[in-house]
Amino acid sequence: MAATRRQASRAAPVAATPPRGWRVALALLVIALGSSFSVVHATHECRQLYARLQDLEATRWYLDEEYSRLLLEQSTWASPYRVEQVAERDMAMAPPALERLRVLER
Repeated sequence: MAATRRQASRAAPVAATPPRGWRVALALLVIALGSSFSVVHATHECRQLYARLQDLEATRWYLDEEYSRLLLEQSTWASPYRVEQVAERDMAMAPPALERLRVLER
């Protein structure tokens, strides 16, 4: 019976102490979890930014098309032939006679 008590008293303190390096293992576990969460967050943010980039590129494409159409319309409205037609038809304007033209020198 005395031998059993000695074994029991020896076994209790050994079982109660945690194994060596448990703090290092815990720290590595925390670092690994933090790293994995960082990767997930970075991936999510990257996908969000890529979706935003796609939207902006689509908007840019639409605006470039609209700008091209507006340039064509501007060149149509501002062509010298059309300006002359509008001046003659709508404003009753006519080019001056040659005898009324004067050339001024500096």
